[in-house]
Amino acid sequence: MHELSIAVAVVEQVEEAVRDQGRAVESLTLRIGELAGVVPEALEFSFGLATEGTALAGARLLIETVDARGRCEGCGREARTGMPPVLWCAGCGAPLTLLGGRELEIVRVTLADGSPHPNGPADAAPDGKGEPGPDGKGADDGPRPAPSGPPVRDEEASHVPHR
Repeated sequence: MHELSIAVAVVEQVEEAVRDQGRAVESLTLRIGELAGVVPEALEFSFGLATEGTALAGARLLIETVDARGRCEGCGREARTGMPPVLWCAGCGAPLTLLGGRELEIVRVTLADGSPHPNGPADAAPDGKGEPGPDGKGADDGPRPAPSGPPVRDEEASHVPHR
């Protein structure tokens, strides 16, 4: 199941990108082509595992599915290739050049508005040593709550064509 390694790599990239923001990640949108060889349900499950204890814990995973499309080298016609892909033109029989469908891209990261990142600067103790500050809060306040529910597949966005 290579979806786990994909989920771990995505989480690492997003964590690095948002490290200085000091806010939790609310949602992450991926664009995945139908020819990318990724099973969305397996990726959603793997994402839940890969985000545990990270800045993305509890974040929603949204997936935009990209149809596989090709252009005929003979007549220039563009069409879906289907799955499994048909890589020759239905009109003239010439081969198709693949235009899209192999994508695996991080499209959007949405940060929680104003909420501190659980392991970021807002969670550190005032003296920087992990001791609680005057409000009784510090770096050692215990574990965070588990994410509520499984990642969500954004069916509404899955019809968005890739250009």
